[in-house]
Amino acid sequence: MEHSCVQLNDLPDEVLLIIFKKLNNVKVLYSLMGINKRLDKILHDSIFTTNLTLLKYLSYDSIYSLSNSMLDRYCMEILPKINNKIKCLDLESSSMEHILLSANYPNLFGLGIYNIEKETTLRLFTVIPLLHRMSNLEQLNLYFNCSRKKTFVDGNDLKTNILNRLPQLKSFEFNIRSSIDSINQIDLPTNEYIQHTFREFKHKKIISYVDYFQDSNSGECYVCSYPFTMTCYERITNNFSGELFKSVSEVSLFDESSFEHEFFLQIAQSFPFMRKLTVINMKPQNDKQCRKLKNNNNNNLLVIEYSHLTYLNLDQAHDDYVEQFLLDTKMSLPINVELHTMYKSLKTVTHNFKRNATQINCSKVNYICTDRISRFPKHMKDYFHRVYMTRFS
Repeated sequence: MEHSCVQLNDLPDEVLLIIFKKLNNVKVLYSLMGINKRLDKILHDSIFTTNLTLLKYLSYDSIYSLSNSMLDRYCMEILPKINNKIKCLDLESSSMEHILLSANYPNLFGLGIYNIEKETTLRLFTVIPLLHRMSNLEQLNLYFNCSRKKTFVDGNDLKTNILNRLPQLKSFEFNIRSSIDSINQIDLPTNEYIQHTFREFKHKKIISYVDYFQDSNSGECYVCSYPFTMTCYERITNNFSGELFKSVSEVSLFDESSFEHEFFLQIAQSFPFMRKLTVINMKPQNDKQCRKLKNNNNNNLLVIEYSHLTYLNLDQAHDDYVEQFLLDTKMSLPINVELHTMYKSLKTVTHNFKRNATQINCSKVNYICTDRISRFPKHMKDYFHRVYMTRFS
């Protein structure tokens, strides 16, 4: 660090500012704050201190707290120095109390809380009184998953536990998924009931849908405010309402009922900039020939385009969905899509890598094979754009 600091000190402030702006501000503050007065003066610029995302984000289902060493340094040394400059904080639930208690935040008006699981749901509502110390808090962004015994999280919960405690709040964005196990033991709330509980949120559009899964004897309720600002949208079912989500780049689909061609068309229309897609569904399609669509459209089937797709995971999908994406009469894939699927499914759908109807899309695909296969057909590599075979010891 001393050697790198000498090199940094040889550069003018203007150059240092240009360099630091290209880096992650949380890492820059962690690495350089406190080294000397000159760097501290530069790092106190609003570019680095206004918005802090104090969490690790890998994907829509992988959000973690900062490491203990990084969290301790922020709470003991960094946040107390820049607390009056912070306007927006994004926090992971397990570290939120530590961070919120480490300093006063007189100018904070935006707070995002992520990744609240079953065991930490109650802690969310214990930390809310801390927000009274933030007299200027105008915006709260709340994202969490939780499991409950009797009912889903609804508008009454949010009003009682949050809005009534923060009367100065002007903007409240949320993305909440709550689940129930053993649905046979309760009265099942409907989506109409959930929407009714948000009747006082007149200034905001609320998207919600309720799903009950008989195979797993469970239920899920998804509720979010719209417009949608997150980059990930997970566990979409056939009850998906179909709004436009331009900010979303990662999507996962899950249901115990089959996904038909028109559903995938709806996904393409709702997520025009989707780059990553995961399909989890082991039920076969009911209308593989798309007879309903053909009968309503002069026997011509609309080919779906996922023009920005770079990653496609079908590891937990029925063979019908592998075929859905590889048939050029149903899908048009861009070049260099990274495909993850079981080798057996792929071999079946492509007729041992000789089927003409799947050749065009496969020629665009980089197939990632993770199965333990001792021998592949000689012509297999010629069928795909590229084939990557994971080696096992």
